[in-house]
Amino acid sequence: MKPYSIAGIQMYVTSAESNIPRMKHKVDSLMATYPWVQMVLFSELSPFGPLTSKARTFPSAEEDEFRNLAARHGIWLIPGSMFELRADGKIYNTASVISPAGEVIGRYSKMFPFYPYEEGVEPGDQFLIWDVPDVGRFGITICYDMWFPETSRTLAVQGVEVILHPTLTATIDREIELALAQATAGINQCFVFDINGLGDGGTGRSIICGPEGRVIYQGNVGEELIPIEVDIERVRRSREIGVLRLGQPLKSFRDRRVHFDIYERGAVNPYLESLGPLIKPSRMKTYSNGGVPDPPAPDGGSEPF
Repeated sequence: MKPYSIAGIQMYVTSAESNIPRMKHKVDSLMATYPWVQMVLFSELSPFGPLTSKARTFPSAEEDEFRNLAARHGIWLIPGSMFELRADGKIYNTASVISPAGEVIGRYSKMFPFYPYEEGVEPGDQFLIWDVPDVGRFGITICYDMWFPETSRTLAVQGVEVILHPTLTATIDREIELALAQATAGINQCFVFDINGLGDGGTGRSIICGPEGRVIYQGNVGEELIPIEVDIERVRRSREIGVLRLGQPLKSFRDRRVHFDIYERGAVNPYLESLGPLIKPSRMKTYSNGGVPDPPAPDGGSEPF
């Protein structure tokens, strides 16, 4: 067994003010209670909430605060993500990965912003993979990225054993994402740490899954410190002998004979083109009286969407 300790912090996030002081307090409290923790992960957009007006240019003073925090406790720290303003004026949803020495070893920008809702945010195009010496290989995706299995599979086929997944889900599709987290862990035979926020940062219910796709821990809807000790050897064992000694999806993917031409760059897919533009759904008016609006519902409800 090669144990490694990762803690998710599920906390209340507001967009009205900086959450960084509370994030620092949470880490201090976590490390006082669980001094054996070696890596800490917050939810997506924890520092300032989901407002692009709070975008920062990296490196930033806020990132420096997190660098100092990581160095003080000697931990790997992923402080969720922040909106990043680049020199060309474009905004990205970016997560910094900070080493126990307080060094930023890389920044990952969300590849699939939640269009059409995450307006004004550009998609990233570079994966971030890093090795924790004598432990294993780690990778990161953010929130909506998980809905695109190509992102996680790309990490897995490059040897990633733990996928860190800060998310901000404040909508009614959280149940679907819990299933996606399990599926992502199972089909890629890896650990998945999916950490959600509260308030402006989400509806909680963070989830950690193992390389068999089973749930190790699922949070509730209040603030939680979630320290989990994982055995990285379980990933290697699963990839060697199969999920529950059954399917071996990574080996089968390696040995595939099929060429997936849907991924050809520039290819036009008539069916996908037929789906129409990527826009927010609007209210659909449905009349049953030859163009005359239906009478109001007995309970005073609005027209159906």
